[in-house]
Amino acid sequence: MAVPAFRRLWIAGIVSDAGDWLMFIALPLVVLRLSQSALGTSFAFVLELAPTVLLAPVAARLVDLLPRRELMVAATLAQAASLLPLLAVHDRFQLPLVYCVIVAQATFATVFEPAKNAVLPTLVGPERTVSANAFVGLNNDLGRLIGGPLGGVLLATVALGGVTLVDLATYLVAAAFVATLPKRGEPRAASGGAARPSRGGIRRAFADPAVRDPLAVAFVASVAQGLFIVLFVFFVTTVIGRSATDVGVLRGVQAIGAITAGVLLGTVGARVPVLRLTQIGVASFAVLTAVIWNLSFLTHGVTVYGFLFAAAGAPAVLMSTGLISVLQSASSDAQRGSTFAALGLSQATGQAIGLLLAGGLLEIVGTMALLEIQAATYAVAAVLTLTLLPRRRANERARPTRQV
Repeated sequence: MAVPAFRRLWIAGIVSDAGDWLMFIALPLVVLRLSQSALGTSFAFVLELAPTVLLAPVAARLVDLLPRRELMVAATLAQAASLLPLLAVHDRFQLPLVYCVIVAQATFATVFEPAKNAVLPTLVGPERTVSANAFVGLNNDLGRLIGGPLGGVLLATVALGGVTLVDLATYLVAAAFVATLPKRGEPRAASGGAARPSRGGIRRAFADPAVRDPLAVAFVASVAQGLFIVLFVFFVTTVIGRSATDVGVLRGVQAIGAITAGVLLGTVGARVPVLRLTQIGVASFAVLTAVIWNLSFLTHGVTVYGFLFAAAGAPAVLMSTGLISVLQSASSDAQRGSTFAALGLSQATGQAIGLLLAGGLLEIVGTMALLEIQAATYAVAAVLTLTLLPRRRANERARPTRQV
């Protein structure tokens, strides 16, 4: 926080994430109301993942070719403009407009997120990268606390048009802050000042073991996350027999552990080895997930689960911060856009697989059996973290140092 450029990026992130949560709460409710179909709502979630999967190679090239600050500003302004069709949505005949907005928002985020992760180390330096990643990750949980409840209130009081205008304003504010970031850390040609495209793009990212191994962990963890998105509601309502209100409460309390871990890690992150941080985060999350699901054989007390779900937010932050930091250190600045486009592709593909598996197998296998599979999937991610990532570090130490 002592770095002015990082403070501005962080403020932009809080404002933007709060606006994102406005829409994250409002749009599924609008789609459900207009379509009168759970299938229509599920289709909206699938549409949100599709651009990341389909456009990752394009995003990789853009982020490694163009000035990242200007690219982030352009993507943010484009997201703001893409909200405008929602002002014309009043009945089910305009539902295609909602789907188009979802696709547009995800498309521009596919460019913005890799650019943000690529530019972050150039703002704070390698010694502060872990702390910076932790504080940036904290934005999502703070945005959830601010934007989630506000989205529900605005939708009930001023309808979708009011939510749209407020979200549009958050994008404009965020773009103004991002536009003040310094022009440094941009990819440049070896001779001369013209920008040049990276060689290989996203394929090169997947071909590099130093990048591919953390991406494998992220992919497996994302499959588990996709399963969780579907199964969580069924766990609360059918397995432990709680109400829809309890669904919201248990989903929301995860922010408590996440915010606590984010602040702590942001403060001491420079002193924490990145590899150890990632291993602890993934392994702890796997163990805690298994405990939560299997505790249902002993108790259905909502207080117990409130404590456990709140605690689960902490290892989730360690896992995500660790993986992002590992990937930032594994790639040069000129290739970092491709690396994080590959991360987005891995996460979106894994989450889509998890969503489809849960939706297709729930009635066949049952909720508890799928929850055990979901916990086992996180266990696989933990094993990969403990085996692949130390091997990568050992290989790096064995290789002679080279200048980038």
